Amino acid sequence: MKTAFLFPGQGAQTVGMGKDIYEKYEEAREIYEKAEQITGINISQICFEG
Repeated sequence: MKTAFLFPGQGAQTVGMGKDIYEKYEEAREIYEKAEQITGINISQICFEG
């Protein structure tokens, strides 16, 4: 049997984090759009609005 330990991170993430980059750079918007197409989840809304 194998054991895995999962760590969620430092807890430094906040709602709205990265929105300035999303709004300023087309490349960032394209990455979000691609991820949303692949997953079928509105990732930008989750990230920026909670």
